Amino acid sequence: MAKLALINREAKRRKMVEKFKAKREALEAIVNDESRSEEDRYEARLKIQALPRNSSSVRLRNRCQLTGRPRGVFRKFGLGRSKLRDFVMRGEVPGMTKASW
Repeated sequence: MAKLALINREAKRRKMVEKFKAKREALEAIVNDESRSEEDRYEARLKIQALPRNSSSVRLRNRCQLTGRPRGVFRKFGLGRSKLRDFVMRGEVPGMTKASW
């Protein structure tokens, strides 16, 4: 089980990304618009840099919903590989079976 502080930090980051999403997208649109002047684009870059670091979606990390494990997480299920394996072995995931050939 991951430390509760790490799980809470990730939740805080997700909230912050959602809060600044519209502002960040608007500024990035200005930066990527080549029809605008260089000064406007430069000012937009400075404003993006002034935003909090944790408001960037790049800093998010997928975690297992049950254990908080950061690695080996399947996006489709939101579970870590070990917990997914437990569910599959108990037959709780429809359509998934143990591989055999």
